[in-house]
Amino acid sequence: NLGDVVLMSPHAGSILNKIYLFCVVTLLGLSATLEACSLESYPPPPDTRIETVTDVLHGVEIPDDYRWLEEQDAPETRAWIEDQNAYAEDIIGESEIRDAFRSRLSELIDTDDIGSTRQAGDWEYFTMRRKGEEAARIYRRVASEDSEPTTEDTYEVVLDPADLDPTYRTLFSIMDFSPDGTLMMYSIRQGGADEIAVRIRNLQSGEDLPDRLADALYSGVEFDDSGTGFYYTYRSRETGPRIRHHTLGQDFSEDEEIWGEGYGPTAFIGMDIVAEGKYRIFTVQHGWARNDIFIQSGDGAVRPIVEGVSAHFQHRFRDGRIYLRTDFNAPNYRLLVVDPEMPDREAWQQLLPETDDLFESYTFIDDKIYATYLHEVANRIRVFSLDGSPSGEIEVPDNSSISISASENGKASLSVNGYLTPLTRYLLDLETGEREVSDAPEVIFDSSAYDLTKLWFTSTGGVQAPVYVMHKVGLELDGSHPTILNGYGGFNSNTKPGFSTTRLAWLEAGGVYAVATLRGGSEFGETWHQDGMLENKQHVFDDFIAAAEKLIEAGFTDPEHLAISGGSNGGLLVGSAMTQRPELFRAVLCTYPDLDMVRFYQFTETNNMPALLEYGDASIPNQFEAMRRYSPYQAIRDGVKYPAVMLTTGDLDTRVSPLQGRKMAARLQAATASGLPVVLWYDSRGGHAGGRGRPISLRIEDTVRELAFLAQQLGLGEEVN
Repeated sequence: NLGDVVLMSPHAGSILNKIYLFCVVTLLGLSATLEACSLESYPPPPDTRIETVTDVLHGVEIPDDYRWLEEQDAPETRAWIEDQNAYAEDIIGESEIRDAFRSRLSELIDTDDIGSTRQAGDWEYFTMRRKGEEAARIYRRVASEDSEPTTEDTYEVVLDPADLDPTYRTLFSIMDFSPDGTLMMYSIRQGGADEIAVRIRNLQSGEDLPDRLADALYSGVEFDDSGTGFYYTYRSRETGPRIRHHTLGQDFSEDEEIWGEGYGPTAFIGMDIVAEGKYRIFTVQHGWARNDIFIQSGDGAVRPIVEGVSAHFQHRFRDGRIYLRTDFNAPNYRLLVVDPEMPDREAWQQLLPETDDLFESYTFIDDKIYATYLHEVANRIRVFSLDGSPSGEIEVPDNSSISISASENGKASLSVNGYLTPLTRYLLDLETGEREVSDAPEVIFDSSAYDLTKLWFTSTGGVQAPVYVMHKVGLELDGSHPTILNGYGGFNSNTKPGFSTTRLAWLEAGGVYAVATLRGGSEFGETWHQDGMLENKQHVFDDFIAAAEKLIEAGFTDPEHLAISGGSNGGLLVGSAMTQRPELFRAVLCTYPDLDMVRFYQFTETNNMPALLEYGDASIPNQFEAMRRYSPYQAIRDGVKYPAVMLTTGDLDTRVSPLQGRKMAARLQAATASGLPVVLWYDSRGGHAGGRGRPISLRIEDTVRELAFLAQQLGLGEEVN
């Protein structure tokens, strides 16, 4: 206002004008000084040399300054990783809020963890980790009428991971038991790798058999009915998956190949033996948008039930019939019935038709069908007779994830999980509707101190979706609250209500936490999924940005107090959102991420080739055009003020190549002009399998480090540096 007065004054050369100009110059100088101070408030990142490699794809030049960081085992790369970890710790440092998170998460996570029992012979087997122990052991006890072990019982240790790895970075898991209960098949996972080794233990002698599967990708590993051999599906990155049968005592080179010839590395296959061995049902999954099903009777010819149809078909065999949950001509899914002797499509019968809600799952209990539906991203359970006629509903809490399974004596087990409700299991009387808690959560907190708000945002094309917001009761909507927005959006995976101890620690510290519903998932059926895959992938990022803007519009936060977080495909999500709208966010947590989508199809050292059918393949011209527009690594521009960023990855991520996190960190550190830190935390034994193969203390410390970084940047619990 003073400037307007002076410039319009006839006395432009007067003392007043000179005072004004002095003030302007002084303020500009002060602003520059403050900006310089801000830029210098964090130490610079480690030096990273540039060696540009330029690819030409479909006539487009694509430079890459950090191709050399793709050499994971090169001495220079290893030294760079060590420097990055030191820099991350230097930036985050120790603080009161970090100590508070460490203390609270230790209370929340380090509790007794006892798995369900499995009976084999005269024994019951289970995994158990007691409070204060780093990892679970496999135990057994003499079989009893009690369904779950208690800490007062006397147990016998069957396998202790510390015997193999004192660092507790190796995980043992029970896979199967032979029919007579004398043999136990178990897996060994190193760190966070997807690959496992398979061993078979003689439970009488305590020794492993010489029959063992080396580290690789396996699924469907189980004993045959005789217990003299086992079936397994081996996934090769080069030739694709194959189902084989191994006879104990024979050389693996003699294994019979059962199924899979002709399917490449973008396919998943499986086998289900039903009707006491009368039928084999084979499945082939092509990415996350369609699958085929075949059937074989005895040693007869393999016949297709469905093949080459762009839809999902999930089978279940019961009472001589095959039930198919499918989105074929029904994007929200329906239930069909197939006669295995007459599997042709013309003979299929519809049992449960499609509805406005997503038909998510079903189970049979006492000659009734209990169908779980997803209504506006929360579960409902409807009951049907075996002929498909309606037979009531099960009352469930709002905004919850629900599952139901058979129990005994006319009762069912009902599991309830919510954003502010830890997983609780009830024993439900199906006649009276009465329920009692059968498995109470150990998490102690005052749920009445928190509210759940459900906001609806509008995105590209007028699409509407909810974002769930958790916060303390009585929160003032003044736009000042440190907020984390999380999302995923892909691979036909839904993001439903569920409890998180990490989220609780953030809420207790005074933060706000939000979870967005995004296209690419399954929350609103297959149409919703396909509207966020391949050439439509940008819609997922549009949705996430719209959810962020809705949080700001509603007064929960502002760009200076908003962080986004995501892992894997969610890492791609936050990487794309950050490079497209850097001014919208203050901080980013990007874990085990996909980031270099242009070169993704060339990362053949990972086991994620099926993802080409979800993301796209840049070697295909039209898919390349869509991918290069959103690929985060190629989207980084020099001189842009990017948010503070924390990336995490590790050597044993064999699903999402860790080279992407390394290159992204280097590129962002060189490009950003915000003065905010870009850090990389790199675990040499970390992988995509997450908490599996990690001691409890390390899991806690990793989470604490991430929360401390976000708290530091958003000003939660202490001033921002």
